[in-house]
Amino acid sequence: MTDHQPLRLALTGDSIITRRFAAPPGSPFDQLRQLIREADVAFTNLEVVPNDFQGYPAWESGGSHLGAPSWVIDELVDMGFDLFATATNHSLNYSIAGLLALIDILERKGVAYAGIGRNLAEARMPVYLDSPRGSVAMLSCASTFAAGQEASEQRPDMLGRPGLNPLRYETIYDVLPEQLETLRQIAEELGLERQRLERIQLGFGFPPDSPDIFPFLDANFRAADRVAVHTTPKAKDLDAIATWVREARARADVVLVSLHAHEQGSDREEPAAFIRTFAHRMIDEGADVVVGHGPHLLRGMECYRGKPIFYSLGNFFGQNELTLKIPSDSYERFRIDPSRTPSEMYRIRQDNDRKGFPADARYWETVVPICHLAEGSVTAIEIVPVSLGHGEPSHRRGRPRLASGAHAEAILKRFAALSAPYGTRIELDGERGFVRLD
Repeated sequence: MTDHQPLRLALTGDSIITRRFAAPPGSPFDQLRQLIREADVAFTNLEVVPNDFQGYPAWESGGSHLGAPSWVIDELVDMGFDLFATATNHSLNYSIAGLLALIDILERKGVAYAGIGRNLAEARMPVYLDSPRGSVAMLSCASTFAAGQEASEQRPDMLGRPGLNPLRYETIYDVLPEQLETLRQIAEELGLERQRLERIQLGFGFPPDSPDIFPFLDANFRAADRVAVHTTPKAKDLDAIATWVREARARADVVLVSLHAHEQGSDREEPAAFIRTFAHRMIDEGADVVVGHGPHLLRGMECYRGKPIFYSLGNFFGQNELTLKIPSDSYERFRIDPSRTPSEMYRIRQDNDRKGFPADARYWETVVPICHLAEGSVTAIEIVPVSLGHGEPSHRRGRPRLASGAHAEAILKRFAALSAPYGTRIELDGERGFVRLD
């Protein structure tokens, strides 16, 4: 750090932005914008693909094809954002051609981004940002993505595949012995087990690493005393990302690791076990802050070895309903008449706000943590409650604004309750929360 003043790092969740900003001076949105601008460094997750709809729509959209105009980047930069995570399950909504167009636009605009690349090495690498108060390195990865969207390694004789920085994981389902026997009988009687063994014999498959594992319909089961789900990050990806965290540690004052992950534990507000394993490993390797996003709602905060882990900051902008163009695949997937306009498609899909995101207020509330870092350590965190306007018309909701009064207090109390199981104590003071780490 320089001049012995703390570096203020502002963190936000998913920016699903499809409209230009429009708010009068002094409005709650403008107040939030000023707060972001006043930070020394500000981070957001670029959940849209702002490449002017270039490329070809992919069948697997992650729920919505989130294409956007390229000026979205300019709007976010104007709001004060410096660091952009780009590894998400929407990164390849417009296939490889769309991804390459996005990379070209980001590079021409000169913004600091990480998480996607023309090959795996590029996607893995950190980006570095120098501010007057110190340098910040940021890595971005995703555990939620469709097969083939992850970047691949380049060889001396073959190009790598453009894509995102993957954090793959393994899942094992523990079932009772009698339940496992039932699965074996089903596999035998349907011919599934014979087909699996034939694939191995033909060289297109492999037996499980452990004889205790029984593969069934692309899932792994084993006998146990009680039913449970176990998830672990794949060592290859975990070690590779850790290598770049150590590299970043040697080159920057602050190291930030971003993870886009939808995977859950017992409910959407609890992260899957492998996410916590990953976050702890990143801090062990030298990260100062781990920030998560993906499920579009808040998850709790943990302080591990004096370093903050935000398991999900939810939505910061939530304007997916205002996406200008929707590919035909989306109409087919959601069984909607293709003659309908995009707004009608969302209205029908969400049953006039009676289901989906509009029906649950949790998707329209978030917090913006402002981390104070001095001499390479987080000393304090200010938690700023933010509303996205739940219940407003679709063209108004989704734009963040400072929450106030009873709503601000309710958001902070909910975030404190989500964080309490990790041993994190958030002190509430009016319309702000505080975490002391010094």
